Amino acid sequence: MTKINKFELLRNIKNERQKHILDAASQPLGRLAAAAAGLLRGKHKVNFDYHLDCGDFVEIINADKLILTGRKLEQKSYHHHTGYPGHLKTVTAKEMLSKDPTFIVRQAISGMLPKNKLRVKWLKRLNFK
Repeated sequence: MTKINKFELLRNIKNERQKHILDAASQPLGRLAAAAAGLLRGKHKVNFDYHLDCGDFVEIINADKLILTGRKLEQKSYHHHTGYPGHLKTVTAKEMLSKDPTFIVRQAISGMLPKNKLRVKWLKRLNFK
């Protein structure tokens, strides 16, 4: 009698990737990011396993019409460092939403994905229109 390895069975299943379109208009950032992260990982599929890349493509439309609840537009800030001493740049969410609304959504989704080697593959399947 031979043993069947679960990993080999899951790896041999053909993974048909679908394309999901999420509308960000009048939707809170957290709910949109949580839904997109789940679709990118493939948690809605029957053959989901945490160490396999079985997620779908996600396209987000109307990212500029996103809703940030409370006072997050004024209080939430994004930081990046230029590499020079004393050059930590800070931008509020309001400025970033007018400059590049896809950055806010991408950062939120990236923060909701596990920090492992599959994260880069998942984020490559995230598109904006």
